[in-house]
Amino acid sequence: MKLSIVIPAHNEEHRLAPTLESYAAFFQQRYANDFEIIVVVNHSSDRTEALAKSIAERLPGIAVVNEPRRVGKGGAVEMGFRMAKGERVGFVDADGATSAIEFHKLVEGIGDAGCAIGSRWIKGAEVNPRQPLMRRMASRVLNKLFVHALFGLKVYDSQCGAKLFRAEVLEKLLPVASEPGWAFDIELLCRVQRLGYGIRELPIKWHHVPGNPTTFLVMGLQMLASVWRVRWALARWTDPAVEEQGRGGEM
Repeated sequence: MKLSIVIPAHNEEHRLAPTLESYAAFFQQRYANDFEIIVVVNHSSDRTEALAKSIAERLPGIAVVNEPRRVGKGGAVEMGFRMAKGERVGFVDADGATSAIEFHKLVEGIGDAGCAIGSRWIKGAEVNPRQPLMRRMASRVLNKLFVHALFGLKVYDSQCGAKLFRAEVLEKLLPVASEPGWAFDIELLCRVQRLGYGIRELPIKWHHVPGNPTTFLVMGLQMLASVWRVRWALARWTDPAVEEQGRGGEM
């Protein structure tokens, strides 16, 4: 299978359907039966699961899994990753802010890099309509203070909800990735970088879609806690290849 796309969905009954239908139609046209979309419904109290299953019954290539426990966005994406069978495996937000056409730019542009990420903040990107001012400011502060300074991660937009990995790289990430919260993708990108793989950041057209079920204040506090957990996890992690070299040097 060429491509797997994971869509995490928490209380997304009002935004999921257009995203799922447009992605299924777009990739069915280009990949026939050689793609899959895995919707991971996480701790939803609305009709997200029923809606996703009804669409999956009508359209090919869609699988729906429901996790009633609160595992977080990162936990939901990880569940989908472990189910994926594609040579390229990515995830996209359920809100449709990144269209199928824009996500396909990652598939075409990943090349020999370990992963490709969509970016709203580099030359060539288009954001219309934009996020509310406070969310834009929070995104920029997060990238400057944490992503660049704290983690040394050389990307401009770590939080855009559109990322794609080569399957062989993802296989090395899943056994060590541990963060279930909002900063899970920061952890994945840091590990990709530390393993020596390239990260290709590509400009995309992105539009804000209102209706996020999590408030800005709650999301901000959760993000800070998540960033701290990622920092702690990475501080304790040593690349197995480095450990092997160290043992070889001792002999």
